Amino acid sequence: MAVGAFFHPSQLEFKPRYEWAFGKRIKHPETTRRAESIVRSLRRRGADYELREPSASPLALIRRVHADALSTLYETAEAIPAGEDHYPHVFPREMIERGDPTNLLHAGAFCFDAGTPLNRYTNQAATWSAACAVEAARAVQGGEALTYAVSRPPGHHAERAVFGGYCYFNNAALAAHVLRKKGRVVVLDIDFHHGNGTQSLFYRDPKVLVVNVHGDPREFFPFYCGFAHERGVGRGEGFNLNVPLPRGTRGKAYLQALRREVVPAIQAFDPHALVLSAGLDGYEKDPIGGFGLTTEDFRAIGTLLGRLHLPTVAVQEGGYHAGDLGSNAVALLDGLRDGRQRRRLR
Repeated sequence: MAVGAFFHPSQLEFKPRYEWAFGKRIKHPETTRRAESIVRSLRRRGADYELREPSASPLALIRRVHADALSTLYETAEAIPAGEDHYPHVFPREMIERGDPTNLLHAGAFCFDAGTPLNRYTNQAATWSAACAVEAARAVQGGEALTYAVSRPPGHHAERAVFGGYCYFNNAALAAHVLRKKGRVVVLDIDFHHGNGTQSLFYRDPKVLVVNVHGDPREFFPFYCGFAHERGVGRGEGFNLNVPLPRGTRGKAYLQALRREVVPAIQAFDPHALVLSAGLDGYEKDPIGGFGLTTEDFRAIGTLLGRLHLPTVAVQEGGYHAGDLGSNAVALLDGLRDGRQRRRLR
């Protein structure tokens, strides 16, 4: 049976031109070439993957997961002239979440970095990106074993009321909210950069186990969280697991970390479904990553996770070497498919 892969062409309208990083203006890595590479690779596989367009905006669910002000801010940005971007540049601590989302000069009250611009297409691209994840989750709720959301822009850095890290709505969190209606859910984030947004959204939730395997935050974005001692609070204590790994980690060591720390934690939690935040910027050629993973490593990661035999929604996150991103995404998905056909992990 073909794996359902969700993508909407409006996600390609959003084209940020540059970002500010460490005081320098650089070309923005989050380009349309990323999604185009993935879609092209899926189409090459013919009957193995079925591309589907999400049919409706999940605005009601977005407003349950995120503060209304984020949607209002993105709607305000629709008035920006075509070809222009607005970059938050003042980040007032005392005004976080309390700015005026109808005034773009207050955008810094809802943002945590200078690399995530707003323009007239942000809202529609982010909304359809979220719709891909939501409909992929609903397909799994309906009985499909594996689905894939080609979510672009990505989402795992977006918090309840704050955007950043190229992320506007938290696509993986939206998928998890759909799936948690029927029981416990694990969100496993394999993006090179820690998914601070997903962690924050479920930090008090005992029904969602959040696991991040990522570059050491002492050295890599987002810097301020992703440490091993962060384990959740209140009823959510013990349901957040961070596995930071050093620069240069290669496939063998990465898979060992999955086997030793991640898989046992997931099995002990005994979820009914898995949301895989499928960031692929751990790739050895990625311009903003720092691991040494190969295409075959992504296949092996998928195979290992597929052997958990959990209904799975894979949600695209990072991965910025656009030339190979499609091949890496398909390798991961092929591994997930293949793993499901093997004996369950013990």
